[in-house]
Amino acid sequence: MPLPARRTSNPILNDRTFSSLPRFGIGAEGMTLKGTIDKSFLLLVVLLVSALWPWSQYMATGNAQAVDLTMMVGFFGGFILAMIISFKATLAPYLSLPYAALEGLAVGGLSAVLEQHYHGIAIQAVGLTFAVLAALLIAYRAHLIRVTQRFRAMVVAATLGVLIFYVATMVLGFFHVSTQALFAPTGLGIGISLVIVAIAAANVVLAFDQIERGVAGGAPKFMEWYCAFGMMVTLVWLYIEIINLLAQTQSRRQ
Repeated sequence: MPLPARRTSNPILNDRTFSSLPRFGIGAEGMTLKGTIDKSFLLLVVLLVSALWPWSQYMATGNAQAVDLTMMVGFFGGFILAMIISFKATLAPYLSLPYAALEGLAVGGLSAVLEQHYHGIAIQAVGLTFAVLAALLIAYRAHLIRVTQRFRAMVVAATLGVLIFYVATMVLGFFHVSTQALFAPTGLGIGISLVIVAIAAANVVLAFDQIERGVAGGAPKFMEWYCAFGMMVTLVWLYIEIINLLAQTQSRRQ
């Protein structure tokens, strides 16, 4: 059964995700919700285990340089794998676990560095991320949040706006134009962070919708890995934005 065309701002789980999938033969097993949940959980476990390495290294030494290389490898390696998987979904079963491991290195290092400056921030960020995930899932399943065309269009525009914002600040930095005021622990900086957290959370809802649509449309089995990977990308983004917001608020109180 063909899947209805829908738009989403999630860069991994977008409206082209299911459009050009290979057809599987009669009797072949298709994508299931349980399979996608199991694979999402496995990726999460791999990420958390991987994050323990830079976390332990930094906590033992208190030296940021001890995790600088690890964080760089994690961020850039994860980005490269994410790009490969997003353009070649059939590779998701083979590259999703390495992606989760690399993201764990990046997130673990970042969390440890911030933990040294703001005690307790990492567990707060983890707790808030899972709380937001649970609340959104409950609201989505109870149809309190409806993924309408207008909702998708708004999230698409907002997410593109965030992307342009980050790219613009990077480009301005190359020309030595300071944009620190936009990320400082001020009313403006915290307000910007709150908006970005909300946009990241909205992408989680769209990921739920795309997974449900893939299951209903009988997508191929390998799409369980691809959708689990897409959810992981969104959750990592949400976590990073939440821990950044917490760092700003705690810095403001000091």
